Amino acid sequence: MSLVTVSITDKVATLTLNNPDERNTLTAPMVEEITAAMDAIEANPEVGALVVTGAAPAFCAGANLGNLATATGESLGVIYEGFLRIARSPLPTIAAVNGAAVGAGMNLALGCDLRIAARRAKFDTRFLKLGIHPGGGHTWMFRRIAGPQSAFAAVVFGEVLNGEEAERIGLVWKCVDDDQLLVEAQRLAAQAAEVPRPLLEEVKKTIKEMADIDNHPDAVKRELVPQLWSTQQPWFQSRLGAVAQQIGKK
Repeated sequence: MSLVTVSITDKVATLTLNNPDERNTLTAPMVEEITAAMDAIEANPEVGALVVTGAAPAFCAGANLGNLATATGESLGVIYEGFLRIARSPLPTIAAVNGAAVGAGMNLALGCDLRIAARRAKFDTRFLKLGIHPGGGHTWMFRRIAGPQSAFAAVVFGEVLNGEEAERIGLVWKCVDDDQLLVEAQRLAAQAAEVPRPLLEEVKKTIKEMADIDNHPDAVKRELVPQLWSTQQPWFQSRLGAVAQQIGKK
């Protein structure tokens, strides 16, 4: 049985961690399949966005505890690659968190551009409960997304968040009914996938780089070159013409 499955609908690839008996824990074989799946997804010009989820009941319960017990820098790096490979993707990414997202599994969700949670979702950093320091950039991602107080509450004080609580602190974009999770994630992903992929990739790059710009004039300069580039692309003229036609009909 494949540890990772991929389906493609409406230019949206859905990557599902598929080892439910072990709550989709990250192991070297699963990471290898994630990497291969991501290579294939990104090489497919018909894919414009990515949804990541887990086979019920969990999203991803983190690193395999047996692997952690014998961890080395090299072995931890292998596990990190499971979520870092997705975090590095030039495609827009959505984590559809359907159940427990624990430790490295939470890193997988944090590394996506957008998070949508089912009501039954559980965000549990758990590192300190296991007596280990957070890894994989966990505290950096958490703090940047939800702020220092939320990071302290979850990482240091051990707060476990359900979907609604994660929405309240801004850790996820929205919380939806369990049976609507994939519907909503794929709806949003399809909206992005309608945009020409080179434009999507350029905008994602811009948003990420804005984290290092601290004033409006520099932000204006950063956007100028890619905006001019986009006006010279064939899709801009096509869409501009379509909009002009719609205005003319009113």
